[in-house]
Amino acid sequence: AAEKKPAPAKPVQSKPRQENKPRQEQRPQPEKRQETAPTAPAVDLPECDDDNAKRIVAFVSGLLERMDSSAEVKVYEQEKGRYKVLLVGERLGQLIGHRGETLDAIQQLTNYAVNTGTDKRIRIQMDAENYRARREQSLESLARKVAAKVQKYRRSVTLEPMNAYERHVIHAALQDVKGVTTYSVGAEPNRRVVVAFDRGEAR
Repeated sequence: AAEKKPAPAKPVQSKPRQENKPRQEQRPQPEKRQETAPTAPAVDLPECDDDNAKRIVAFVSGLLERMDSSAEVKVYEQEKGRYKVLLVGERLGQLIGHRGETLDAIQQLTNYAVNTGTDKRIRIQMDAENYRARREQSLESLARKVAAKVQKYRRSVTLEPMNAYERHVIHAALQDVKGVTTYSVGAEPNRRVVVAFDRGEAR
């Protein structure tokens, strides 16, 4: 009869809260996702209008016209020689593509076009709908889940093919995790990250 009373429900509810606290500290991503969810540019910098920015806007705008997209091009200089380019508008999914493949292609073309014939190379990162941040959070979450499996079963796990940037995110997310090590295998575009059990580190 005591089990049917609603009163014991209060201490039962408090226990999971205490157990979940360390998990929330280890995985703050869900809270961050809510903060970065708006499609407005998440850049605390004024728009850049120097010669590099003008060349970037001219090239990307022409490319978007050929792709039948009405997205706006906004350029920000994060630091000297590093530019962040945001594509702003509606229905940007076609510009992002499957796992960001189209966005990566636009970024590569823009880097090549803007740097051709110049003495000082600049680096350009392209983003749309905050895709890069969302993808990075997703990869970091995947890395932690895979690392936990590797530690538990003491077996290596090979991830799906990723580009250089995505592989870097996985390596960086796990570089300080004890008991696991990471390395890449294969050739582009099918190069993959292997998350392996590190017996030396696990001791």
